[in-house]
Amino acid sequence: MKSTDTAITDTATDTAATDTVTGATDPAGAATPAPHATPAAPVSTASTASTASRTLSTALTTLSALAALADLPPFRALPRRLLPGRLAGLSTVLVKATALELAILAGHLVLYPSGLAPERRAPRVPAPADVPSAAPERPPVLLLHGFIDNRSVFVLLRRALAQHGTRHLESLNYSPLTCDIRAAATLLGRHIEDLCERTGQDRIDIVGHSLGGLIARYYVQRLGGDRRVRTVVTLGTPHSGTRVAPLADAHPIVRQMRPGSSVIEELKEPAPGCATRFVSFWSDLDPLMVPLETACVDHPDLIAQNVRVTGIGHLALPVHPAVAAAIREALAPGPAAGADGAADTRGGLTVA
Repeated sequence: MKSTDTAITDTATDTAATDTVTGATDPAGAATPAPHATPAAPVSTASTASTASRTLSTALTTLSALAALADLPPFRALPRRLLPGRLAGLSTVLVKATALELAILAGHLVLYPSGLAPERRAPRVPAPADVPSAAPERPPVLLLHGFIDNRSVFVLLRRALAQHGTRHLESLNYSPLTCDIRAAATLLGRHIEDLCERTGQDRIDIVGHSLGGLIARYYVQRLGGDRRVRTVVTLGTPHSGTRVAPLADAHPIVRQMRPGSSVIEELKEPAPGCATRFVSFWSDLDPLMVPLETACVDHPDLIAQNVRVTGIGHLALPVHPAVAAAIREALAPGPAAGADGAADTRGGLTVA
């Protein structure tokens, strides 16, 4: 088994990045207006998305401050007086995580309309002949959303990646009416070929949230996508299928995410020589992963690292700054995945 496990602990002391990113083509990542600016025209979709993004960042900061207050001795003792034993500590963690999930959900509902339209694609700009290409070291990053979602879920993660030197970022919207993971993976493959042609690069990285990670894995493992994808980062992805919400089986793509489905069984088949590296972030408070360990990559032929994230839920995975920092590290320039057949052996990550 070529896999390693690490952990990220959320102690709620991080704050979300709020700096403005310039040069982005995504409306959801547009520059943030000045706090006291008075718009002279009707509010546009871009400004609405920017305001929602700023509100979500503020919510994360506020929750971090409240969490720090809750850790003070007078407040920390209260749950122990009201609840017995381990339930006291678990209750505090659940309250924090639930509050954060609700804040993120509220912000995402505001942002959602801004992500419905397809992203504008930047035309290919040939590199000057006299400038050596750095493409092999820092490939483009493609963001792939989850079930019944769109690219707006990545507004904060995209900003964090752009601020730290990622050269080319794109998001792909697949239809909410998509009923087949295989068809979505085929669409992903066509988009990746177009992305490589426009950027002049041979390989890319993918960050997939929830179902998006499963689509990316299917493309890499079953459609030969490892020749195009260097690293796949998955966030709360049901790699082995999830049993959550049995009444949702009316939707075909939900049935494909069940343990024992034809798609999940295909992903268990041998994948010798797969050259793509997988980094899977899974949360110990993710209610959509049943069991929780289904969000881990467990395959003898895949080079995989499973990163446990403590104290946050499913919606926070593509938003939390600690996870964003770990994703940046996973996508940092380095030797091509699988070049020497070795497993990833990075140490654990703890947010203090």
